[in-house]
Amino acid sequence: MTVPRILAAAVSLIFVSACDRSDKDVEDGIERTAEASASAAGPAEAALGLSEQQLLDADLVEAGGTELGEIVQVLRDSEGRVDRLLVEVEDSNPDRYVHVPIAGLTSKADGTGWDLVTTMSKQQLASLPAAAIATPGSAGGPGAK
Repeated sequence: MTVPRILAAAVSLIFVSACDRSDKDVEDGIERTAEASASAAGPAEAALGLSEQQLLDADLVEAGGTELGEIVQVLRDSEGRVDRLLVEVEDSNPDRYVHVPIAGLTSKADGTGWDLVTTMSKQQLASLPAAAIATPGSAGGPGAK
């Protein structure tokens, strides 16, 4: 292998590592934002009879109980009402995030926690447009429209 090819390979590895770190930074930023929001909201009902923390701890499932995704952020409209959830689609690689409207979801007790039940299938969820996820330091913050 020639020196230019070795350098190109090294730069590629550094770039991939930086991208991986950036993805992790974005995920960490989303989690911090979601947890801070849930903490500020406290135990008050946010939507579907659940607090914001309970919504974050819930899984998105289809009617049969199959997990479709993980709720990573609760999002509100301009009047402060929960109108959608940022969901990481189950088994997506790379991670894929979509906005799921709160309308049409129902909450269901699952042991000591909760599931959010949707009428959407895995394919319908996967076909939703990807949510614009802000990178660290960019305007709009995680989960921005």
